[in-house]
Amino acid sequence: MATIFGMLAYTKLAQSEDPPFTFRVMVIRTFWPGATARQVQEEVTDRIARKLQETLYTDFMRSYSRPGESLLFFQMKDSAPAKDVPEEWYQIRKKVGDIAATLPSGVQGPFFND
Repeated sequence: MATIFGMLAYTKLAQSEDPPFTFRVMVIRTFWPGATARQVQEEVTDRIARKLQETLYTDFMRSYSRPGESLLFFQMKDSAPAKDVPEEWYQIRKKVGDIAATLPSGVQGPFFND
């Protein structure tokens, strides 16, 4: 009887279809049509990366610059509390937004994907 009741109880257990998971990587993409890869690296990618180093939960950043495009991956530390992640994404948008006006003319973006 214990086995039967155990099997019945097991089928009634609640299941989470999508378990809670916090994605801690943001992609920041910027376009600068007509610029060389070196110009994009020095004038856009490096400036954004330096600004993001001020962020509290920075784990690491990886960037790619090619002619006309900057792509920067920002990874937050795993130790960052899940409840703080949306606020950190907001702060990153604000920090990059603060320097967006100082980027060279013709720069499109930055665009964020978190």
